[in-house]
Amino acid sequence: MNRFVILSGCSGGGKSTLLAELSRLGHAIIEEPGRRIVAEEQASGGSALPWLDMPAFARWAIDMALSDRKRARHAEGWVFFDRSLIDAAAALAHASGEETVLDLCRQHPYHETVFLTPPWPELYAPDAERRHGLEAAIAEYQRLAALFPRLGYQTVLLPKVSVKERAAMILARLGRAP
Repeated sequence: MNRFVILSGCSGGGKSTLLAELSRLGHAIIEEPGRRIVAEEQASGGSALPWLDMPAFARWAIDMALSDRKRARHAEGWVFFDRSLIDAAAALAHASGEETVLDLCRQHPYHETVFLTPPWPELYAPDAERRHGLEAAIAEYQRLAALFPRLGYQTVLLPKVSVKERAAMILARLGRAP
């Protein structure tokens, strides 16, 4: 059984808050590569930013996601990923047309169930690391919601309920510890 569980979906849908709750409950988490890259690029004056050079940003996110997977092998129990290799590969495929990058996703599988956060306009807010609008976030969500099943994953749409309820739902769906 694969212990690596993806939380994906719409930007501003509550993924990071949910990851914090899962961490509070004692589970290993991996923070979103994109936000880490943006923070590093903004601090250094770099240009691998989604609004400047999406292909460079996505390639770096792919490298970071692969590195995250290697580090996560040493964690105990479930490991929850805020986005994943698949999210990064989908971004690169969309930005550059490089569909072959999706083959990499098949070589590095995650747990068969992917939890998606739907668009939640009441939560969505651009910030220094998320400059795109809600319309772009929804378009990305739709691409991901279509891609995960194409790659053989079952998706579970998380309801718009409290973070504690979402975390309990995920853990109940996963069942016993890995």
